[in-house]
Amino acid sequence: MTDVLLEIRRSLEAPRAAEARVAQLVAGNPEIVAASTITEIARESGASQATVARYCQTLGYRGYRDFRLAVVEALSREGAARDHFHIDDAEIDPTDTTAETVAKVVFQEVQALRALGDQLDVAAVDRVVEALLGARRVELYGAGASGLAAQDLFQKLSRVRFAVGCSSDVHQTLAQVALLEPGDVAIGFTHSGATHETLDVLAAARAAGATTVAVTNGTGTSVDRHADVVLTTQVRESLFRAGAMVSRTAQLAIVDILFVRVVQKSFDTSADALRRTYEAVAPHRPAH
Repeated sequence: MTDVLLEIRRSLEAPRAAEARVAQLVAGNPEIVAASTITEIARESGASQATVARYCQTLGYRGYRDFRLAVVEALSREGAARDHFHIDDAEIDPTDTTAETVAKVVFQEVQALRALGDQLDVAAVDRVVEALLGARRVELYGAGASGLAAQDLFQKLSRVRFAVGCSSDVHQTLAQVALLEPGDVAIGFTHSGATHETLDVLAAARAAGATTVAVTNGTGTSVDRHADVVLTTQVRESLFRAGAMVSRTAQLAIVDILFVRVVQKSFDTSADALRRTYEAVAPHRPAH
């Protein structure tokens, strides 16, 4: 299930010239869609009804009626979630109290995980897991905060005997993926789907014959062209927050899902490796 409110916000990034005014109107106030006809949206945005209809089709809907229904349903779900956390507005404000900030941060994290659970393509997950299990070598890369997710997957896979590499140095990573072979795997993490370094890594890995995987937010981004498999999150960051907060939570959840499925599929060998690596560091843990 695509998050229509996320798609509305994303439509501001590269709107078609004729649809820009419609995008600005509905992104600034999605509630207006629920309360308005296509004629009213056209009048408020200064666009024609045909332009409004094209905007809806650009987002993947047959027309304004389907788009409006999706917005109404999304606003209803989000309203119920806000009620649970006792907040009127999900956006974090500099004047929020500590209690309000806690509620809004947790709300955003929970929404990100719920959206992931609703829309993650399980067939794509299976493809990635099968590719990992058959790989001679795995290379991981993410720039900035996305590198944290790459590092987490590196730590997990290395514990179950994977030959896996992960470097924050893009030059080092490019050198490593150039040595990949068909059957190997490269996974790139990029929330925006347009991080140049990550695109370069996946392009180089594909040129070497490896299976390429992208973990990104939404669909239709630049990274899609370089990935054999795309695992998508559906994150809407608060305008006041750094872009590396909720996106990081969703990426780490995908890491956990991939790792658990890998362990399930290779349980006999993975269980032994996990036991041995646990015991190796046990003396460094404080006694209970």
